[in-house]
Amino acid sequence: MTEPGRPIDAADSDLENDEQPRPDPATITVEDVSLSFGDLSVLEAVSLTIEPGEFVGFVGPNGAGKTTLLRTISGALEPDSGTVAIDGTDVHDLPSRASSRLVSVVPQDTSLSFSFPVRDVVEMGRHPHRSRFSSATPDDHAVVERALERTRTAELADRPIDEVSGGQRQRVVLARAIAQATPVMLLDEPTASLDVNHQVETLELVRELVDEGRTVIAAIHDLDLAARYCDRLVLLSDGTVARDGPPATVLTGDALADSFDANAVVTQNPVTGTETVTALADAREPEPASRPDRVHVLGTGTAAAGVVARLEAAGIDVTLGPVSSGDAAAETARSLGVEAIETEPFARLAPEDRATAETLVREADVT
Repeated sequence: MTEPGRPIDAADSDLENDEQPRPDPATITVEDVSLSFGDLSVLEAVSLTIEPGEFVGFVGPNGAGKTTLLRTISGALEPDSGTVAIDGTDVHDLPSRASSRLVSVVPQDTSLSFSFPVRDVVEMGRHPHRSRFSSATPDDHAVVERALERTRTAELADRPIDEVSGGQRQRVVLARAIAQATPVMLLDEPTASLDVNHQVETLELVRELVDEGRTVIAAIHDLDLAARYCDRLVLLSDGTVARDGPPATVLTGDALADSFDANAVVTQNPVTGTETVTALADAREPEPASRPDRVHVLGTGTAAAGVVARLEAAGIDVTLGPVSSGDAAAETARSLGVEAIETEPFARLAPEDRATAETLVREADVT
């Protein structure tokens, strides 16, 4: 008989020969989950369905419940009410080994209290697929070596785990999760200890795993990276789901103001084509009598773009132009939905554009 959580083509008798190159995709269903620590409510009636092969990012301010929700999905925390199921099986009803064949976890704190070689740490990911007292098979070794290669930790394989840096250890623990070959992978701040280059490498690798069929959830602090790599974002605030959808619909100025209490502008990164968030310092509110209702900006480049973004974030009706198409100010205005007079680069200003600019200047309180 096959234990719950095992891929349907793996029988008890051939655990030692389990290759598991790619796990079967899995659906995660979180239904009306609430959880408290004493009198402190941490999650309140959270419901989500995460489809097979989807990369979902949990974003939100500190204390919003991201890590708690990840730990509840992994089975490490049991909710006060509600259920978490993977392909219809409640994760809290599974024995540890069966659960470990379904879900692998890369925690935020990757410190380990032993001095095993890195290769042995990665090989621990194969334990759920073997009988209790069996040794690693050639297939296990191959899976481990491939995981080391994919995370660029092969050169660390013989070093003790307590002698590598925090960023290197983060990649080793990711390699262990890859070797575990589970249909679901949960990552808590997977780039927190990494430099810029390894942040991108790590999320590119996670994206590859998703494309191979894994269902991945990651709590990500960096909103720009979350928008760049995730198929979908879940914005958590005060233990509830504030927004859920594609990054473009979740990362909006209003949503960031409500959840982060932040004055932020969301524009499109010209290189990646994904959303980028620029937080602005809270300006001291002017006296009502001195606050203009409408401002027209004359200028180009990043200086004008910054002025447009700040005025828009302050809730002031702003217009721009004339400005050349492709200019930083024009791109910012377009991404924010600000009215702008755009012209062809190096072209003479058309009479109708001049007339429009003159009208906008006359109608503005400040130019």
